Amino acid sequence: MTGSAATPATRELTRLGIAFTMHPYDHDPDERSFGDEAARSLGLSTDVVFKTLVVIVDDAPAVAVLPVSGFLDMKAFATACGGRRTDLADPARAQRMTGYVVGGISPIGQKRPLRTIIDEQAWLHDVIYVSGGRRGLDIGLAPSDLVQVTQAQIAAIARADFA
Repeated sequence: MTGSAATPATRELTRLGIAFTMHPYDHDPDERSFGDEAARSLGLSTDVVFKTLVVIVDDAPAVAVLPVSGFLDMKAFATACGGRRTDLADPARAQRMTGYVVGGISPIGQKRPLRTIIDEQAWLHDVIYVSGGRRGLDIGLAPSDLVQVTQAQIAAIARADFA
């Protein structure tokens, strides 16, 4: 993959020889629920489309990757990181740290690789979909390949509701 279609995420996967599929879609600039938009546009379940969130754990940035259908359990995420305090990074900080625009933050090919925790539900699927590095592009890959490329750990960090 070369040219303008390539992103740091797709270049990194290509460099490592990791199989992936590209799934572009038309992004609505007024949409703010990026993961839901990707799932809807691609005709996929929100259980297989995973969102990438930048979280600050005890002043250190980390990345949570979890199904769009779930919510991040901040306490479980802090525990997985060995920390206590968590908060979502503000969008400007998330963009500076990853090199990606919010809504297109990929767990792969970040400007500065951040500690990554992937929700255990990824193992329920042969293929999961994550942002490909820009709004309007998801990539499909095996969960084991995502773990390999991000050097992630797996933990139960998602919950179904705000309870």
